[in-house]
Amino acid sequence: MTETDSIAYDVVVLGAGPVGEIVAERTRAGGLTTAVVESELVGGECSYWACMPSKALLRPVIARADARRLPGLSETVQGPLDAAAVLARRNEFTGDWKDDGQVRWLDGIGADLYRGHARLAGPRTVTVTAPDGGVKTLTARHAVVVATGTRARLPDLPGLADVKPWTSREATSAQAVPERLIVVGGGVVATEMATAWQALGSQVTVLVRGKGLLPRMEPFAGELVAEALTEAGADVRTGTSVESVSRENGTVVVITDRGDRIEADEILFATGRAPRTEDIGLDTVRLEPGAWLPVDDGLRVTGSDWLYAVGDVNHRALLTHQGKYQARVAGDAIAARASGEPLRDGPWGAHVATADHHAVPQVVFTDPEAAAVGLSLAEAEQAGYRVRPVDVEFSSVAGAGLYGDGYKGRARMVVDLDDEILRGVTFVGPGVGELLHSATVAVAGQVPISRLWHAVPSFPTISEVWLRLLEAYRG
Repeated sequence: MTETDSIAYDVVVLGAGPVGEIVAERTRAGGLTTAVVESELVGGECSYWACMPSKALLRPVIARADARRLPGLSETVQGPLDAAAVLARRNEFTGDWKDDGQVRWLDGIGADLYRGHARLAGPRTVTVTAPDGGVKTLTARHAVVVATGTRARLPDLPGLADVKPWTSREATSAQAVPERLIVVGGGVVATEMATAWQALGSQVTVLVRGKGLLPRMEPFAGELVAEALTEAGADVRTGTSVESVSRENGTVVVITDRGDRIEADEILFATGRAPRTEDIGLDTVRLEPGAWLPVDDGLRVTGSDWLYAVGDVNHRALLTHQGKYQARVAGDAIAARASGEPLRDGPWGAHVATADHHAVPQVVFTDPEAAAVGLSLAEAEQAGYRVRPVDVEFSSVAGAGLYGDGYKGRARMVVDLDDEILRGVTFVGPGVGELLHSATVAVAGQVPISRLWHAVPSFPTISEVWLRLLEAYRG
C-alpha cells in the first residue's frame, strides 16, 4: 500500500450510520467541509441489520395479534403469516442491502464519502484504506468524530465459531425461517427476535441467564412479555445458562447448566454489544483500542479538544434516536466552535446533551409492546430520590377495551415526592409505543404533577391511562 493523497477538511467523520450522517448534516449546515468514511454500507447498522429490518419483521406480527383481539376480524386472521411475503417486505426496507439512496442523500448535503477502513494516525489525522488497497490521508482542521457504533458481543464458549451462530445481523437478515431456533439472552434483541421468528413459524426456545426478560425495565414488563411469548408457543427458560454449544450433523446442540440438551437448526446469541473501536487507531492518540470512549456532555472525548465520540460508541445510551440526538448536539457544537460563536444551552440547538442522563425513551416492539422513559423504581431509589410508584392496569381505561378484547397491560409512573415531578414512566400493552412521547415530554420537561392534571387526554383513547395514573396518585 502506498499513500496517494492527503486532503484537508474541517471535519472528518468515522462511520456513515444514522449518527455519522446527522453529524455531517449539521456540520455542513454550519458551513464546514466534511468527509465521511464508511467501511460497509452508508446508513449503518440501523438501516440494514437493526432498527428497520427488525421492525419490518415485527409489524405483521403485531398487526395480526391486534386483529386477533377484535371480534369480527379475529376469525379471518387465525392462519399462519405468509413468511415469504414478510421477508420480502423486510428486504425492501433494507433496499436489498444496497445503499444507493443513502449515498445520494449524503451527496445532497455536500459531504464527501470515502469507502474503506479508517484509522486515526495521530491528532486530527485519519488514514483511509480503500477496498483496492489505496491509502488516503485526511486531516481535520477542527474535529474528528468517531461514530463507528457497536458490534454483537459473543460469549467465550469453546467451539462457538464452528457453530456459526446468529447475531442480531443474521437474525434480521435471514432469508428462510428455521424450524427450530434457540435465542440466548433476555434483552431487547432477544425478545423482539423471539417474538418475530416464533410468529413466522419457528419453534423458539429462549434461554435467559437472569431472573427474567427485559432486566433494565420494570419487572412487570419482562413478566408480561414472557407470558405472551409462552402463550404464543415459545419455551422461555429463566435462570438458565449455556454450558456448551456444538453442531452435530448440521443440528445445533446446547447443553445448559441444568444438564438439559436442546436441539435446534439455528442459535441466536443476543448477549450484549461491544464498541467498534478495536482497529481505528486509538493507540495513536493515547486511548485504549477496543474500549468505549467516555465523553463530556458536549460529546468530546475526555481530555481532548478535537476528538468527538457520538452514538453507541460512547456507551451513554445505545439507541439510534439518542445517537441522532447526540449527533445534532455535536455537529452544531463543532460548527459553533469553528466560527467562534459562544456555545449555548437553550431550548433550540443546545450544545450539550442532557437527555442521556434522565430522559432516555425506549420501545420494545414485542407483543405486548414495552415502552419506558427515565428511571425505573429501582433506579430512582438507588439514585437517592424519595419516590412512590403509581400503578394502574389498562383494563381501567375505556379505550383499551375498544382496542381489542382481552387487552392486557400495565402502566407505572415513578413520582418524585419532594419535587412532585415524574422520574420515570413505563407502559406495557398493545400499541403503547405511541404513548411514550407524552411521557418523555413529562419527564424531560420536569412537568409538575399539578400541571399534568390540566393535560386532558382524549376519550376514548388508551392515553386516558394518564388520567387513571393521576387519580391513583391523588388517592
